[in-house]
Amino acid sequence: MSGPRVRIGGYSAMWGDIQLPQYQLIRSGDCDYLIGDYLAELTMAILARQKQKDPKMGYATAIVDMVRTHIKSLHEKKIRVVVNAGGMNPLGCRDALKAVCAKANIDLKIGAVFGDDVMDKVEGLRKGGCREMYTNEAFPDTPFTSANAYFGAVPIAAALKEGADIVVTGRVVDSALVLGILMHEFGWRTDEYDKLCMGTAAGHLIECSAQCTGGLFTDYQDEKWDNMGYPIVEAYPDGTFTLTKPPNTDGLVSFGSVAEQLCYEIQDPGAYHVPDVACDFTSIKIEEVGENVVRVSGGRGLPPTNCFKVCATLPDNFVAMHVWLIVGHNAADKARRTFEALLRRTRFMLQMAKMDDFEETCFEALGANHFNPNRGEAEATEVVAKVGLKHKDKRALGLFARESVCSAVSMAQGTTSFGGTNVTGKVSEVLRVFSWLQPKESCRCWVEVEGLRLQVPVPTEGGFPGSGSASAAASAVPAAAPTGPTRRAPLRLLCWARSGDKGDKANVALIARKPEYLPLLRHHVTAERVKDYFSARCKGAVERFDMPGIGAMNFLLHEALGGGGMASLHSDPLAKTFGQVLLLMEVDVPTSWDLEDAPRAKL
Repeated sequence: MSGPRVRIGGYSAMWGDIQLPQYQLIRSGDCDYLIGDYLAELTMAILARQKQKDPKMGYATAIVDMVRTHIKSLHEKKIRVVVNAGGMNPLGCRDALKAVCAKANIDLKIGAVFGDDVMDKVEGLRKGGCREMYTNEAFPDTPFTSANAYFGAVPIAAALKEGADIVVTGRVVDSALVLGILMHEFGWRTDEYDKLCMGTAAGHLIECSAQCTGGLFTDYQDEKWDNMGYPIVEAYPDGTFTLTKPPNTDGLVSFGSVAEQLCYEIQDPGAYHVPDVACDFTSIKIEEVGENVVRVSGGRGLPPTNCFKVCATLPDNFVAMHVWLIVGHNAADKARRTFEALLRRTRFMLQMAKMDDFEETCFEALGANHFNPNRGEAEATEVVAKVGLKHKDKRALGLFARESVCSAVSMAQGTTSFGGTNVTGKVSEVLRVFSWLQPKESCRCWVEVEGLRLQVPVPTEGGFPGSGSASAAASAVPAAAPTGPTRRAPLRLLCWARSGDKGDKANVALIARKPEYLPLLRHHVTAERVKDYFSARCKGAVERFDMPGIGAMNFLLHEALGGGGMASLHSDPLAKTFGQVLLLMEVDVPTSWDLEDAPRAKL
């Protein structure tokens, strides 16, 4: 590494991401470090069950394949790797990587971060009256499948300080993979909150890999995806950084693509909590400084809370999904009547067998403007009928599946399957998430590198001044109604958008394409209007937060995802569609703006 900068490439957004970015970033990324994110709540539950069957397992084996494939290049180029692939068994992952090194006869130091598994504390918390942090639900009697605290960056920095070439962690905040590197390289203290905020922003931008380089971008038509470029952060000691991608790759790095990812799943942008810092993203600025290069600056940090967030998973009944294709006049009505008839039949049989009713049912007519609040379903001539069912006894789901066979011969004409194996109605056990706040002082962060095991102290005193303080102080531009002649236009001509989930909450961000659009957007797109627009999905309150630094608004929709994640029967349990749906909303705009029907990605 030359000069006061660090280059970090993000090659994995999940367990199962493709191999292409590994080759890109190693061969032409000029990277000092690579980071890979492998974990989600469902992944942790799967890994926990793997470990129950085989104590040597419980980690994302993809990291072993990655190192086996690239170990010679990593060693020769002195590229260090930080990943959360340790999952439920960081030490087992460490051992597997050491075996790869031994077989290749290449000496790399493997460090492990662990201690995040808090299953041994569950019973005490249950007896102590601990409750779910979002719903206030009491601890269930059902045994948890997994329970892991989200650690931060401090133990990662400690492992790097001990000389680890590869660091594998258990559950850590995704952005901590980058922040830990920067704390180590630049010697940032745990109380340099502005720098920690910016390091978190850098990690937040590249933790989802290509989502900041044109992946999932609103203006998809401006790019190719064949040789998708994956992100590289070039960070500096003052906390500022640039973001780019390897040369001669597809995708796009622009103000819009990066701003979308900055807003992704952050809830209150003035209080984005990670273990090391409470981030204020309201003042962050993004500037295009070159072709496929943006500069990011201006984030502010506040002291963190005194707790780690814990995500646990536990069994929650059984579910089955059924899909049929129905074609012809009144297709959506035919689909709905088919579902209702089958449901009545099955419920009758459940009563006769003295079995309980379904815990939850969900019908969706996909293709009949199911996701579009602006349109009705009457004109649809072809729909996919999607039915979700939840019951504590899998036999009830089998009854519905048996009855549904008759729909192809005794109900609506135009009903058919999708050919091939027509897999539908498979019964699966649901694993739902249960979260709480765990005092940091009750947890122990451990690091082990080459036989040296250290307990790593982290600051445990919370100093966060209160939720919403930074957002309340954000100086947003005043809302302004349009003047003069107007016409109707969809928000997609005025904004970029990105959406995602946090439990049962949907985050939907709008970023103004031009500064002059923002006053009108703040006038038209209020929390109340968004609540009404998503009334079919959002059962709770809607909050609006301003991000003046990038000319954005972030909406937080409570109780919008049918329980969220694995527990939801909805077609979009992760709020991936909400941004695109909101861009369909029409507002009055001045005719003098002469909006393009196909706006381009760059300002």
